[in-house]
Amino acid sequence: MALLQERRGSVAVLTFNRPESLNALNQETLHELEQALDAIEHDDAIGAVVLTGAGERAFVAGADISQFPHLDIWTAGSFAERTLALFRRIETSPKPSIVAVNGFCLGGGVELSLSCDIRLASENARFGQPEINLGIIPGWGGTQRLQRLVGPGWARQMILSGEMIDAQTALRIGLVNEVLPQSALLDRAVALGERIGGRARKAVALAKQAILRGHDMPLEDGLKYETAMWQLVFETEDRKEGVAAFLEKREAKFTGR
Repeated sequence: MALLQERRGSVAVLTFNRPESLNALNQETLHELEQALDAIEHDDAIGAVVLTGAGERAFVAGADISQFPHLDIWTAGSFAERTLALFRRIETSPKPSIVAVNGFCLGGGVELSLSCDIRLASENARFGQPEINLGIIPGWGGTQRLQRLVGPGWARQMILSGEMIDAQTALRIGLVNEVLPQSALLDRAVALGERIGGRARKAVALAKQAILRGHDMPLEDGLKYETAMWQLVFETEDRKEGVAAFLEKREAKFTGR
């Protein structure tokens, strides 16, 4: 299996399992990721998803370059469109995603991580968009999402130079949220997923939607969109339970309704 799946409480853990190729993404892996997302989206018991890589050397070291000699201008386009749709599916899913970067995160690995909601990294993590070294450019969202996250200056440096940055630099520029020892990385990601998955599911989904949709809106439009999402929350049973639990000084028991 190119992708391992397990459950830890309410968290689905997906592990890219091609350590001999530093977990590079090939067609088989992407197909298995699509199938995993199909199952996760229809499983109400899952509240969050964690993605990581097998072994201690890499999360995902990009696309599997061995496939590239067989691509032409047309097949390269269809390959990119399919992968972009898959990453966009992760980005817009109502179920939050957390990536645990345990080593090299290069090219398509960075682009995959950018489609997730939260990025955690081990101390030995290394990030880069090295496509320029192959005479190509990022094609799975790197030129667009990276600059939106870290700003155009760092995005241009990483994409145009092909140089890697270390975990502490990634933390400083906002590419990752936390840097942890390798031994603590996955447990922290799962614990964060459990915490988020234990909140009111509809509120989490609407908050994520407001952040995502409002990001590229003018502020006034974004504020109006936030108000619309705020109103929708007040139709939920979990809103009533959350407020009641706070006033009664007890733990809320959310049901996802």
